[in-house]
Formats: sequence, C-alpha cells, structure tokens
Amino acid sequence: MTTKKTAAEKTTAEKPAKKAATKKAAPAGKAAAEPATAEAAPARKTAAKKAAAKKTAPAKKATPTKDTPTKTSATKTSTATKTSAAKKANAAKKATAKKPPAKKSPALKPPGFAKRESRAAMVKRAHAINEVLAETYPYAHPELDFEDPFQLLVATVLSAQTTDLRVNQTTPALFAKYPTPEDMAAAVPEELEELIRPTGFFRAKARSLLGLSAALRDDFDGEVPATVDALVKLPGVGRKTAFVVLGNAFGVPGITVDTHFGRLARRWKWTTSEDPVKVESDVAAIFEPSEWTMLSHRVIFHGRRICHSRRPACGACPVAPLCPSYGEGETDPEKAKKLLKYEKGGMPGQRLKPPADFPGPPAPPLGG
Repeated sequence: MTTKKTAAEKTTAEKPAKKAATKKAAPAGKAAAEPATAEAAPARKTAAKKAAAKKTAPAKKATPTKDTPTKTSATKTSTATKTSAAKKANAAKKATAKKPPAKKSPALKPPGFAKRESRAAMVKRAHAINEVLAETYPYAHPELDFEDPFQLLVATVLSAQTTDLRVNQTTPALFAKYPTPEDMAAAVPEELEELIRPTGFFRAKARSLLGLSAALRDDFDGEVPATVDALVKLPGVGRKTAFVVLGNAFGVPGITVDTHFGRLARRWKWTTSEDPVKVESDVAAIFEPSEWTMLSHRVIFHGRRICHSRRPACGACPVAPLCPSYGEGETDPEKAKKLLKYEKGGMPGQRLKPPADFPGPPAPPLGG
C-alpha cells in the first residue's frame, strides 16, 4: 500500500514538477523574449521614423508653397527693375528730345574765311554781301517821310534815339504848322517842344531845330546847303545826318554810319573800329562811291529786319553763308523766322508814305 500510489497521487506529484519545470523554463523564456525585443527596437525606430516622415511629408509638400513667395518676390524685384529701367530709358528719351537741335553751319563758306582772311578775300566777300543785300532789298530807301530837303533835315535830327516810325508819326503836324525854315525859326519853344515830345529828348531837339532853322534863314537864304562842310556847321547836324540829306535829297554819294550800319560792318569784318568816322573811312575804301548811298540803305534795312543787335535771325539770313559772325543769333530756321521785323515779318514798315515798290503796308499814323 505504501509503495503503490494512486493515479491521483501521481497526478498531484507531476503537477508540482511541471510547475517547477515551467518556473525553470521561465527565465529562458524571458531571455529569449529580451533579444526579440532588442531586435524589434530598431524596427520600431524605423517605423517611428517612417511615421514621422509621413507626418513630415505634408510639410515637404508645403515647401513649394513656401518657395512661392520667394519666387513672387523675385518676380516683383525683376519687374520693378525692368520698370525702373524703362522709366530711365523714357527719361533719357525725353531729355534727348528736349535738347535743342545742334547748330548747323552755313552751307557755303568762302575760302580764307578764318581769322587770317586776307584783305583781298574780305573785299571780295564784302562785294558778295552787297549783291545779296541788293537782291533781298531791291526797294531799300530812306525810312523817313519827307517832301523836300528841309523836311528830311528836320526828320533826321528828330530820329536820334528813337525810331523812324515815331518820327514819321510826329512830323505831319510839325510840318503843317512850320513848313519852312523861316516859320520854324520863329516858333515858340514850348509849342515846338510839345509837337515833337513823342520823339523823346524834345527840349534838346527843339533847341537844335530852332538853331538850324535860324541858320538856314540867316546864312543860306532859307535853303539847305548841299555840302558836308556846310551841313555839319548847322546846330544838331553831324556827318551821319549830313550824308542822309546829301544822298537822298541831292543825290550826293555818302555812307550813313548809324548804329545798325556800324554793328553790321563789324560783324562782317569790314572794320574793327567803334568810331563812326573810322567806320565810314574803312567801308568807303572797300566800295565805289556810286554804291555808298544804296549800300547804306541796304545795310540799315538788314540790321533793322534780320540782323538785330541782341538776337540776330541767323537761321533766316540770306547773308549767312558769307557771315563770319554766323551763330551769334538763332540758327533754327523756324525760330529765326519769328524774329523777323517789318515787312520781312509780315508787318508794316516805318513810313506812312512808303515808295510805290515797297512790299509791305504803310505804317499807321500816331494814335492809329
């Protein structure tokens, strides 16, 4: 009975053994499980990285969106640069457009036109200028209205420091009241002054008119003398006035050196002198006496109409190819045309009673 066990006892004894075996096997199971866990760790990390990568993926997809502003900024910068460049180009074009056209030299320049021009070349050029002036002003004439030598003498005295137009507007009333030297010599000074007031310097001019009228009455039987020496002895009469009277009332050749004539003679290098007597002498040596009177009219006409003192109309000047002073004035043809005066500019001349061949309309009377 003692050695024999029941099946139940065997079963009961086996169970603790099994448990012991299980307990003994447990550490081995754990040990086996731990390496498995260590091996799984990198896999888990990799899986985690992949998961993180998946989470990060949308951010990468958004990267182009982040780049878009950069590209837009670059585009804007490029556009701004192009716009700035375009504005600069337009500004440069406008600046270029505003620049006046380059001055053009005259088409023709005679040889020896430089500073060392010989006298023979200068004389030849001077005669060429006179020919051009003759073609340009075939109607050149004295621009003072007069009917006899006395009227011309009085008008010339009054023309100092004023225009011939103003003199022509003043003398009709003057000659209506004092038609002869005797009448003017007997004039009341204040009344004479009032009549000639519009011409300026009326008191000094009145004294000259009273003096020359008395001299004509007393020394020349009321007649105007026809010589330079006799004329320059009259009060208020100089060489310029004398040659105006001699050339236009008596047909005696003379050169009238007024401000216009002297200025142009110097511009054309006919003379370098400022002295009217020396200018007269220099020009007289260039031209024949038969040309002196008409040359004076042509030069004075040109000085009043085209070759002005301050702004010569070089671009509209027929003498330009022969002028060593070309370029002192306006050279643009269109702008130069606007500077032309009297009939050349489409306006009346200075005479109320111009010659029949004068191309422009007569000047209006005083107050007209």
